This record gives sequence, structure tokens and C-alpha cells, in this order.
Amino acid sequence: MTISCALPGDRTLSLDGSVRGRLVCGVIVLSDVRVDDGPGAAEHTRRVAGELRSRYTGMTPGSIAPLKPARALYKAFGMDPSRHRPSSEALLRRVLKGLDLYRINSAVDSCNLASLEFLLPVGMYDLDRVRGDVTVRVGADGDEYPGIRKGPVHVGGRIALYDTAGPFGSPTSDSARTCVEEGATSILAVIFAPARYDHQAMGEHLELFGARFGAYCGAGVAMSHRLGWEEA
Repeated sequence: MTISCALPGDRTLSLDGSVRGRLVCGVIVLSDVRVDDGPGAAEHTRRVAGELRSRYTGMTPGSIAPLKPARALYKAFGMDPSRHRPSSEALLRRVLKGLDLYRINSAVDSCNLASLEFLLPVGMYDLDRVRGDVTVRVGADGDEYPGIRKGPVHVGGRIALYDTAGPFGSPTSDSARTCVEEGATSILAVIFAPARYDHQAMGEHLELFGARFGAYCGAGVAMSHRLGWEEA
């Protein structure tokens, strides 16, 4: 099983024993990113949103087949996906209500677009704000971090990303400490999926993610890797 990959700056991202066998993930680092208020990704998202509404309006989340992997991931960690929603499900629910996604910047818009296209939760972080090595693990009781435009995000007993400064991300919500704002040039993104997710499909998701950032943020792919598969 591949459980670790190299990040720029002689750092690593690893799967802790507490998550192995319960999740897999795609890891991608984007370089030379241009973060601005360009509308391209948001306009593309509106087209995708229209297609999703025509396909899924009136259906419950549990009956939408592409949402099932993210829901299975949460259930594998004892989380009720109807109470603690994967970020991808939260995006789709907003779309199905006929609402536009919140516009933040070209990077956030591109990440949301890709997540809607493959309906898996994605954590996205300014790599220059991440400290040292990164570990994906189950959070300890009481662990939390300041969310983006919200109060503390509690990760005790839940999937979380940690660096040497503490927890900074999860499949539900990213952190204020490592959020991607204008001026960011290097981005780390993690696509979360349940243990038996298709290896080839994750490779396609990583390619799509890189393509969206290339089109709308002028970014290049510095590295991508799939972690957690026996055959990886």
C-alpha cells in the first residue's frame, strides 16, 4: 500500500494508521497559480449546475448515485453524512436549490467546479501556509481549527489533515490558516474517497482538477499522486 508521497520543500504527505484501509485520496500540487477574480470558472460552474439540476432535482442525497462514495467515506468513520455533510454534497445541495455558489476567487471557484464534476470532497490549501510534513489522520478529542468565515471546526474522531502547527483541513471544511487567497502561488489539494474507490477514476479526477486550474488560474501541475491503494 502506498501511504506517503513527497511534497515540494523536502516535505511529505502521509496516511496515518488510523485512516489506512478506510480511505484513499488523490494528492495534487499546483504551481504558478494565478488567484484573481476572473469569472471563467464561475461561468463554467453555472453550466455544470444546470446539467446537475436537470439530472437530480427532486432526488434525496441518499438516492443520488455519485454522492454515495463520499457518504460511504463518512460512514466508515462513524459520521452521519446527513449531519456532517461532505463538502461536495453541500455544494450539490445548494445547486439543486437553484442557488449560485458563493464567488470567492478563481482558485476557490475552480476547486468547487471540479468537486461538483466528480462529487467528491476536496480540501484545498495554500502550500506556503502549511508547516512541515502533512498527515491525514483521525483527529484527537478536542482538536479544532478556525474555519473559513465560520467558528471552530471540530475534528475530534473525524478525518483531518495535520501539519506541525496542528489540524488545518478536512473533507467537510477548510481552515482560515491555510485558505487560498489572492497572492497564493502554490496550492495543495486532497481529494477524499472511501477505501474501495476506483484507482483509475481517481487518476481521472486529478487530471480534471489540474485541467480546471490550468484553464482558469494559469497553473501547472507540480505533482500528483494516489495514496491508499494496494495496487498504487
